[in-house]
Amino acid sequence: MKNVGLIFAGGVGSRMNSKQRPKQFLEIYNKPIIVHTIEHFEKNPEIDAVVVVCVEDWIEYFNSLVYKFRLDKVVKVVPGGESGQLSIYNGLKAAKEIVSNEEAIVLIHDGVRPLINSELLSKNIACVKQFGSSITSAIVKETIVEILDDGEIKNVPDRAHSRVAKAPQCFLLNDILETHEKALAEGKKDFIDSCSMMQYYGYRLHMTDGPYENIKITTPDDFYTMRAILQVKEDAQIYGLEG
Repeated sequence: MKNVGLIFAGGVGSRMNSKQRPKQFLEIYNKPIIVHTIEHFEKNPEIDAVVVVCVEDWIEYFNSLVYKFRLDKVVKVVPGGESGQLSIYNGLKAAKEIVSNEEAIVLIHDGVRPLINSELLSKNIACVKQFGSSITSAIVKETIVEILDDGEIKNVPDRAHSRVAKAPQCFLLNDILETHEKALAEGKKDFIDSCSMMQYYGYRLHMTDGPYENIKITTPDDFYTMRAILQVKEDAQIYGLEG
């Protein structure tokens, strides 16, 4: 069975207030955010290949990063679609071309979610092999409330049984690809993410807890948070404070 990382880098980052380049190409420690992300897939021995869905006008630049940072597992780069859902579909089709008729697991991940680790990827792969899916999650540290349109509280879920859904979101490739094709055949093009689509079509989903700091770099605050976390990790290495 093959394991394919599908990295979504199709956004333009309007909330980042960056006028010069999409947020996935902003640099931290002289390295674009998307490279920080892909390097986790590069270093994990269980990952066989990586597909990247990229903003079309930036594909040439991204290919230069693949060469510069020796991202050898990146075997296909495809343009995004008119929505996030259609962009992921483009990536899934490319992943299918790579594995052909061989069974495969696909790990769908945001290019601007770099604060993961190799262990998390392996845990997700093991979960898909056992249950057929694995949605990366994080433990909820504060009380969550469900509200009505007028602001009235409808429900207060039990925190012990609540999670924040994050990424990667991982599935058997044939299952998620067939579900995308079913949605498109029915004219549905606005699912917010893969797990909501899979649940809509009746799949039972399993969760894998990951690091709490697994944030998506969307706003300037996220950018500074990532930089601070990487600084802490770097200091831990220098001063022998790891593990």
